[in-house]
Amino acid sequence: MLEKLTRLQNYLSQDFLGGPRLIKLSALINFQKGGTLPLVLFLMYWFDNYSAEAWVYAGLHGSYGICWLIKDRYFPDRRWDIKITLGGAFMSFALVLGLYWLFPLILISPWFHEEGFALASWFVGLCIFIHTMGVVIMMTSDAQKYYSLKYNPGLITEGIFRRTRNPNYLGEMLIYATYALMASHWLGWAVLAWVWSGYFLVNMILKDRSLSRHEGWEAYKKQSGILFPTIPGFKSRHK
Repeated sequence: MLEKLTRLQNYLSQDFLGGPRLIKLSALINFQKGGTLPLVLFLMYWFDNYSAEAWVYAGLHGSYGICWLIKDRYFPDRRWDIKITLGGAFMSFALVLGLYWLFPLILISPWFHEEGFALASWFVGLCIFIHTMGVVIMMTSDAQKYYSLKYNPGLITEGIFRRTRNPNYLGEMLIYATYALMASHWLGWAVLAWVWSGYFLVNMILKDRSLSRHEGWEAYKKQSGILFPTIPGFKSRHK
């Protein structure tokens, strides 16, 4: 079942409708990441919403997009170097990348909240805290993975990977959970449920299968959680 789901996922995101592979997936991702800040600022202008919540959201989501571009420049993920068809590009945007732009639309437009919508100051502070932790975890783990595999291919069992096998996904989940919290609407959480279950979870399971071929896998699996870090002295419940 998992293999069939993966084949469908790859077809939709890479080969949908067939034809020549003309677009790098990394370029499409970078377009979405880099275009987020201009989009948020445009939405603020279009809906004449310059509230504190809108500015904070622009700072959070916009800075994350810039961090992603920096990451892609200096320690890119080679998985995104594949070329995809025009149909694959459309589906990648429609099913995942473009959905992330719903968060600022929900927050900034008047379509999803009653007039006078505002977030408590402590809640905004909490969102900033979660987002900062997420960016640090994501950037740190991707940098460690890039340079570790570059000079010593194999299992990465030290550093931020010591207690969790997927710190990059954990960081991204904290980041996008922040956007859902800021948007404060069920639609944002529906988007995350779709992406996390249909993409993140599948990839984490497939990654575990791939890592299991390496020497030292069993010991590493016992000391780490698949997503959440294990606590030394306690048996992991996230295998």
